[in-house]
Amino acid sequence: MELENFELKILLLAAIKSEIESKEVYETLASRVKNALFKDRLLFLANEEEKHHAFLESLYRQKFAGEEIKLPEKSPVPLPVVDTSEDRLLSEIIEDAMKAELAAKEFYEGMKKMFSDERTKNMLQLFADMERAHYEILLQELENLKRFEDYDDYWPMMHMGP
Repeated sequence: MELENFELKILLLAAIKSEIESKEVYETLASRVKNALFKDRLLFLANEEEKHHAFLESLYRQKFAGEEIKLPEKSPVPLPVVDTSEDRLLSEIIEDAMKAELAAKEFYEGMKKMFSDERTKNMLQLFADMERAHYEILLQELENLKRFEDYDDYWPMMHMGP
């Protein structure tokens, strides 16, 4: 993702906003599913996004000491938004979340180029790698959903075993 045309401050605010929204998506989905392992995976993803958010806020405060974190209503960076409307199939929402995870991966890989210190660059690369792992988790769950869209309604403990 080409981010050179954006100021670092704008990128950090967009990243913070994106992580908050991602956490909300996963918490919303977790509240809707009955399958225990799927719910746990979604809550795991929400927790990961919260950790990213905390680091990004810390980084913002380090770079822009004393300035208030004021998130934009709409991100100026073209990152996907995931619609979690009740009328959408879970598989559609997961597909959108997968696209958002890949975009976040590219975003962090692009953003790391704006830093000179290795610690921050390495952390942003770690975030990129984690976003790719999130994509893989969602891909696995999507394959389960597509086998039987409403398996969650009929087999809430499907993955638990005997």
